Amino acid sequence: MLKNHLTKSKSILIILAISGIILIAFLLTLIGPPKLPESFVSGNGRTESTEVDIATKFGGRLEQVFVKEGDRVEISQTLAQLDTRELQAQLRRAQAEVRRTEQEKYFAVAVIAQRKSELSLTKKDLVRAMELYENDGISLEQLQRDETTVETAKATLAAAQAQLSNAEAAIEAAIANTELIKTQIDDSVLYSPIGGRVLYRLAEPGEVLPGGGKVLTVLDPADIYMTLFLPTKDAARAGIGTEARVVLDGIPDVVMPAIVSFVAPRAQFTPKEVETRTEREKLMFRLKVQLDAGFLKANTALAKTGIPGVAYIRLDAASEWPENLRIARDEQ
Repeated sequence: MLKNHLTKSKSILIILAISGIILIAFLLTLIGPPKLPESFVSGNGRTESTEVDIATKFGGRLEQVFVKEGDRVEISQTLAQLDTRELQAQLRRAQAEVRRTEQEKYFAVAVIAQRKSELSLTKKDLVRAMELYENDGISLEQLQRDETTVETAKATLAAAQAQLSNAEAAIEAAIANTELIKTQIDDSVLYSPIGGRVLYRLAEPGEVLPGGGKVLTVLDPADIYMTLFLPTKDAARAGIGTEARVVLDGIPDVVMPAIVSFVAPRAQFTPKEVETRTEREKLMFRLKVQLDAGFLKANTALAKTGIPGVAYIRLDAASEWPENLRIARDEQ
């Protein structure tokens, strides 16, 4: 008898518990989240950020990687180093070529000085020969030989001057080659173009990479945005610079300030040309909502990507933000 009474009591308790759960769920459905005012729109999305690939300019063996995934990096910080031993050898050879061409230039200058001296002497000989010829001291043949000697000396000087020009051009080419190799050596050190966080480490020391081979991917935590889609009637009122708010699923109590930074010039998901009103209402425009850089800098722990959430856009600047979407500055 007692056993049957306990069984009935348990059944009644279970029924009451189930009824209570159903009642609570029903009440939550009725209450639900506060309805968004008409001057506000919202859209779902995931946080994204600018990702910068750190890649090699020239092929080579990766010697060192100084950071790992998750590390914070600063602008111009050294991230990786390629093996430059072969380039260093090429540089020494190119520098030796510069010295050799410089010696050729010095030799050409000396030859020019010699040719000028010879030309001066032949001109003096020609002057004396002309005086002797006028006094019948030498034959016409001898005078013509002296004139030919002068012309030959002029041609020899011109050739020496051309040799000097070639030597100077060779020096410039050799110097340009050394500068090229130095540039390759400098480019063998990979720096971070932005301050951010290492998202991926894609290569390890010892690997041989081609030109353009990716070593790291760096995330810019100050450039985080959310992409969402709005229908035509809402997108038409959301211009660049429109104030927005972002609330992430994982931290619903944190409201992040943002602005609309991009509105697509063309609609998506439907044909380009539609004539009926019902079809036009299906048009969706892509928007980007950019999170405030100052907020992200002050809250670096929140600067994450791939987190789902909701972006809210205020279409009327005169409207006040709902209580659940306000931030500290709205109270000022």
